[in-house]
Amino acid sequence: MQMSDTFEKMDAYLEQSLLRADPLLEKIAENSRKEGLVPHAVTPLQAEFLALLIRLIDAKRVLEIGCLGGYSAVAMARAMSNDAYILTTEIDTRTAAVAQANIDQSGFGDRIELRIGPAMQALDDEIAAGSVFDFVFIDADKVNHKNYLEKALQLTRPGAVIVADNIVRGGGVLDADSEDNSIRGIREMLAFAQTLQGVEQTAMQTVGAKGYDGMALFRVTG
Repeated sequence: MQMSDTFEKMDAYLEQSLLRADPLLEKIAENSRKEGLVPHAVTPLQAEFLALLIRLIDAKRVLEIGCLGGYSAVAMARAMSNDAYILTTEIDTRTAAVAQANIDQSGFGDRIELRIGPAMQALDDEIAAGSVFDFVFIDADKVNHKNYLEKALQLTRPGAVIVADNIVRGGGVLDADSEDNSIRGIREMLAFAQTLQGVEQTAMQTVGAKGYDGMALFRVTG
């Protein structure tokens, strides 16, 4: 048996062991597949990990950079109180249309604002407006991961948590000479992270149905 098969089977086993049936997120995943969206959404276990972090810090305002089909936005919205607010961004108009339909049908649309267009513009607009978020999930184009983290730090308060996804890329990030723009973007973010003050940070490697990857986690302390 190949290791990738083991990863997928273990993911399925852990889902069955630890998670309850989730018709809502399953429907969003199925709608996204039917509409031909790229299969880049977080897994059910990862979605619950994000939700658990949000519950732990009692986040009221969440920023998601990269919405795709709305799977993670809805998973996070469910973990929040009724007065919560999520701003999520998506640059592709067709993908955004699918995401908005999924969000509207979820029953949590009143907590989620989907902003269509370049994420960097949305972040600059929020900085100019003086917005502050309790939790940020970075899951858009990897080329801008460093820029997204830099902006996220300007949009968060002490105690806020930032999660950056897809930082291992099958081990490709080890290649300092890689010409892959996504790998270079992740390496730039990690180099930037080394310079940060007033931030606690770590990372975890992940394996599962989506292969070998990982997340970086940051907690703003000052």
